[in-house]
Amino acid sequence: MNTKVLGNRGEAAAADYLAAKGYEIRERQYRSPMGEIDLIASRDGALIFAEVKTRRSTRYGAPASAVDFRKQRRIINAATWYVEQKGYIDMPCRFDVIEVYAMPDGKYEITHYENAFDTDIG
Repeated sequence: MNTKVLGNRGEAAAADYLAAKGYEIRERQYRSPMGEIDLIASRDGALIFAEVKTRRSTRYGAPASAVDFRKQRRIINAATWYVEQKGYIDMPCRFDVIEVYAMPDGKYEITHYENAFDTDIG
């Protein structure tokens, strides 16, 4: 399985996980001129912008550690674009990171980091 397929399956698992927790999935793989956001969801009146990192192991470190400052800036810029385009200016926003481990048995282990990083939008 190549990394694109692995990533898509991880994003699908993360979306299912969020939906089971009561989140409404609004967008998957949202693309803007500013960049991509893996998942956009809402719950309790807030928008959640989630970066999903899928790995088979921790050989190269924890997946969440790949969401560095540069990646955070891209996500924030894309989220700002989304909020402005959709007219959600007054809606509170949160930035989460979701780690997905693809297990050999075909299942997924998911760790959800709420408020993984901050910004001043929403």
